[in-house]
Amino acid sequence: MSSQKTPQTMKPATAAKKLGVYLEATPAEFQANPVSRDELAKWRDNPPEWLVALRANGPHPRPVVADKLGVSIAGLARGGVTDALTTEQIDALLADSPDWLVAERSSLVEVRKDEKRIREQQAAKRESSNRRERHAKPTLRPQE
Repeated sequence: MSSQKTPQTMKPATAAKKLGVYLEATPAEFQANPVSRDELAKWRDNPPEWLVALRANGPHPRPVVADKLGVSIAGLARGGVTDALTTEQIDALLADSPDWLVAERSSLVEVRKDEKRIREQQAAKRESSNRRERHAKPTLRPQE
């Protein structure tokens, strides 16, 4: 007898997150039913019309909005953006460039520079430590 495997499924919220779409803007059928890994893979490779439209026009979830604006999710909150935005609204914000957006974008650039500098320092430290270990002379232990 062969055992039948049940397909792994995920909650609609998880699937929406993996697809990069705002759950509340998805069709009711998507929101009501679990999504299998096979369905998710199929939608990634050959997205249905509703998914193509959502990705193009929104509304977009906060991580996508933050990425499109070039700020962090926390920066969105500091700027007062708490709701999902459409592509049109994002484009309007980019065109208007309010002070908070300019400040958050430059802040994110600085944070990323610092993170890169720290990663490089840590890599150099590891490399230096590895070199010392390779070139260290083995210590002889006295025999008893």
